[in-house]
Amino acid sequence: MEQKIIDTAKQWLTGNYDEKTKQEVQYLLDKNDADLENAFYQNLEFGTGGLRGEIGVGTNKMNIYTVGMATQGFANYIKKAYPNEKEIKVAVIHDCRIRSRLFAETTANIFAANGFKVFLSEDLRPTPELSFAIRHWGCKAGVNITASHNPAKYNGYKAYWEDGCQLVPPHDTNVIKEVEKIQSIDDVKWTGNPENIILWGEEIDRPYLDAIKTLWLNSDAVQKHKNLKIVYTSIHGTGIKLVPRVLQEMGFTNVHIVEEQAEVSGEFPSLLAPGVAPIKEENFKSELDWLKALDANTGSPNPEKESAMKLAIEKGKVLNADLIMATDPDGDRVGIVVKNSEGSYEILNGNQTGTLLVQYLIKAWEKQGKLQGNEFVVKTIVTTELITEICAKHKVEMFDVLTGFKYIGEKILELEGKKQFIGGGEESFGYLAGDFVRDKDAVIACAVIAEAAAVAAEEGKSLYDILVETYLEYGLYKEDLLSIKKEGKAGKEEIDAMMKNFRANPPKELAGSKVVLIKDYEQQKAFDCVNGTSSAINLPQSNVLQFFCADGSKVTVRPSGTEPLIKFYFGVKTEVADKNSFKQAEAVLRDKIKALEKSLS
Repeated sequence: MEQKIIDTAKQWLTGNYDEKTKQEVQYLLDKNDADLENAFYQNLEFGTGGLRGEIGVGTNKMNIYTVGMATQGFANYIKKAYPNEKEIKVAVIHDCRIRSRLFAETTANIFAANGFKVFLSEDLRPTPELSFAIRHWGCKAGVNITASHNPAKYNGYKAYWEDGCQLVPPHDTNVIKEVEKIQSIDDVKWTGNPENIILWGEEIDRPYLDAIKTLWLNSDAVQKHKNLKIVYTSIHGTGIKLVPRVLQEMGFTNVHIVEEQAEVSGEFPSLLAPGVAPIKEENFKSELDWLKALDANTGSPNPEKESAMKLAIEKGKVLNADLIMATDPDGDRVGIVVKNSEGSYEILNGNQTGTLLVQYLIKAWEKQGKLQGNEFVVKTIVTTELITEICAKHKVEMFDVLTGFKYIGEKILELEGKKQFIGGGEESFGYLAGDFVRDKDAVIACAVIAEAAAVAAEEGKSLYDILVETYLEYGLYKEDLLSIKKEGKAGKEEIDAMMKNFRANPPKELAGSKVVLIKDYEQQKAFDCVNGTSSAINLPQSNVLQFFCADGSKVTVRPSGTEPLIKFYFGVKTEVADKNSFKQAEAVLRDKIKALEKSLS
């Protein structure tokens, strides 16, 4: 163990930390193993989106002290950015996670102590409501306490700016600099001016829901098919607050909630391994041991995962549901399940759902004569190129941005007043329609998807039928994601080494097809491997590599900005003659993706 790590930990025994924290630190010092190292080997990095990490004591963990120091640094930057503002307003919300309310109240108290007027949600609320609230009240910034779809031991801190979007340049790097200046918890204004904190609930819920009503495009179809069988689960999270409500207000009368997952809980009790009793904190000697037990026995609350969707699918089978929807704990991502051609329920991946959503919006706008020639769609560079093809056919402008929904929000702001945003999204189950929210929005997405299902029913079809027809028209696109977890200090070093090696020794071919183009977003250059030339990439610098092959395959490699993961995105395409050859074509593309994975082993 490095002496520096031990010395840093011991400082937490003598500083102005609470007694429970000191006891937990002493427990780690007595253990003197990897848990101590992971807690204190570095300061939890305030990245371009904020904080994300495991809950616990230590400089590298999510606790009231790391949250407090981040908030003080953020507050200092806000004051510098608005030196002449008489009353600076900020908004704070949180999700269902362990310590989320505590961290949200800590954040609100520090903002208030810095003289800000703070709008704090009375209870948990979906992420998009923060984006809406910031713009509704004219706030200069906002904070959401959430770890999105990560496992139970994680929490996080997302920072937003006055446009309702997560921080983008130059604010992201400038906030990081201010946070790094906070070297001690004694630099933080912990308490003061509690009268500056205003609790809210329906004051934002109602106008937010009213804004969603403006997006409804086919209310007649919804009324005709209001009895559509819909199963919904919030996976213990924030979606339970508003998704059932918006579906009811739309007119759907046959919505079934997965009650086992309607309980708000950051412990995600329905995702416990079979036969495991509830894991309660009071039964453990330390917070660390409790969180380890939760992590070892609890699945991820991720609507991409079949394990998280299991109860909803089981309920759907019993009811013979037409549509199954699940939102992640902070209510900004949605996964859907539909019946395939064989009558089995199938989880659509994020690219498939995004394709359905964008195509439905464009066609509905077109049918209603709303396309005037200045509309646009935005997706990320790792999202399916099928959306590009759909936009091109309907003469709707399409923009690619870096991974991260904040870049979609940034593009909406850039074109505000010049062009009309229809919708867009990213392959990681995040979507948006309308521009009154500037972040991915599962409440809106659930409403649009349900409406699209009603319109499909009006045509005697299912959403799966619509998807197959789309593939017959444009070609079969198939994408997959491989995420490799590398935790702790050693994991970070390994991910860095992998990226360095890909740059130093890029593949010349993948799965037997020559690499013809390499895009390096860190160098902001595209390299033509055939002609030996290069050109500039007009997007912000980012640690991302893309390899394009002669056969149309695309592979993207990037470290996650919020999780200890390195991600590999695969995209392949083939023509499909008819519905009868659809499954065969799918199998060919699955094998092709496996071959691409093997090429990168």
